Amino acid sequence: GANHGSDAIGPSPGHATFSSEPHSYGPYSPASRLFFNTLYAAPVTLLGEERVRRASQAAGLQGEMTRLEALELIDWPSVAQVRTRLLRQLYEDFRQAPAPLRERFEAFRAAGGEALEQHCCFEAIHAQRLREGSSGDWRTWPDELRSPNQGAVTRFALEQADELRYHAFCQWLIAHGLETAQATASGAGMGIGLIADLAVGADCAGSQAWSRQDELLPRVTVGAPPDVLNRQGQNWGVAAFSPQGLRQHGFRAYIEMLQANLAHAGGIRIDHVMGLQRLWVIPQGAESQHGAYLRYPLDDLLRLLALESHRHRALVIGEDLGTVPEGLRDKLAARNILGTRVLLFEQDDLGFVPADRWPDNALATTTTHDLPTIKGWLAGRDLEWRVRAGQRDAELLEGDHAERAGERVALRQLFERQGLVTGSDDDAGLQACIEHIGRTPAPLALLPLEDACGLEQQPNLPGPGDIHPNWRRRYPLAVSELLEQPATSERLATLDGARREAGND
Repeated sequence: GANHGSDAIGPSPGHATFSSEPHSYGPYSPASRLFFNTLYAAPVTLLGEERVRRASQAAGLQGEMTRLEALELIDWPSVAQVRTRLLRQLYEDFRQAPAPLRERFEAFRAAGGEALEQHCCFEAIHAQRLREGSSGDWRTWPDELRSPNQGAVTRFALEQADELRYHAFCQWLIAHGLETAQATASGAGMGIGLIADLAVGADCAGSQAWSRQDELLPRVTVGAPPDVLNRQGQNWGVAAFSPQGLRQHGFRAYIEMLQANLAHAGGIRIDHVMGLQRLWVIPQGAESQHGAYLRYPLDDLLRLLALESHRHRALVIGEDLGTVPEGLRDKLAARNILGTRVLLFEQDDLGFVPADRWPDNALATTTTHDLPTIKGWLAGRDLEWRVRAGQRDAELLEGDHAERAGERVALRQLFERQGLVTGSDDDAGLQACIEHIGRTPAPLALLPLEDACGLEQQPNLPGPGDIHPNWRRRYPLAVSELLEQPATSERLATLDGARREAGND
């Protein structure tokens, strides 16, 4: 990234998922926003290549890893099984690790304190309940296990001390990997480095909801009211903070969450930033349209966000797409929290907005993980997927394609007026889109990897059903090789050149 003039990398959320439920792999429905997904750990950065190679051999993983890497789509449950076997073997071998390394782990664990112990304890209880054929949802557990401060939980933690230590070991590996990535980015000259992505909530059945019951509302879920795109509304299945609980506890759960996500990052993106002011919450068992807005102490939350941003010297981006309460964007701008502007949405009554009329207090990007890639949009892939996924009637497809053709013409005309060279093919169209966002006054322009590589398929198609392979698409090459492909290098150079020309290098 840095070789191509890049200042930042914005990965999807790396929050902790349920380690014993590998089918729950969506990054925006985590078990906890206080810890990280251990499947992303890069043990080599801490333990060295030789130790990891020996562990992989001892666990007999090579054949299965080769098979999984050859699959067109990522098989998350199988990947999780293989990665877990490797982590278990590494933990066994770690018992013989040099004393200084073991001491570093113990120091990490001590620094993690009660929050880390409770997360590890939850993981161990959760795994045992599933092994016994019981529910993993803590809200159905026996009373004595339903909160972390009960005697039965303390006894379990003592009896299963080694299991808790294993989960802490995995958190140590992923935390160190993130720390290394951020240090590497800074060392290479990137001004920001990693931008952590903060999901709008964590699963009501997860460790964060279990351990922070006084500050969360585990009996309601967050979603969105009915709108033109989703007439039934949406239910995201994640827990909301309790406004009253936050105030009573000095906003502890909110502050610790910000600190956890800023620990190894130079910036943070807050998904659905409107949630700092209000969230659409749905009672357990009710339909999405029967929810209501729950108001939050916006000014307090913004002040605390500004404080943590200052302490960590981190940029803050708010994802403010969709219905935004009046006055919120002004409040965010007053605190130097960047908004988000997406090329496909930047239209007014006159058509697509010229680059020089984009705001100077928002991130500029071509698309998002929930929207079509530029090449996918140009080809109408998203229109076809919505029909396949049952989100749109097939007889409307022809009209949708005709409408898209009109939008393509409008975008092309804008580019021609701006003096951007546009050939007739989609490659030229993508190149012009990249140059367009680069020329805006936005202080930061982010180019999704899918658009940098000229891919047609989007990572995620929101909505019910599982016809679209959400979060399972594989990049055609290893990321290090992808960025060195001539076409990708050319697109990145286009963005870099446009940023320099606009005075935002």
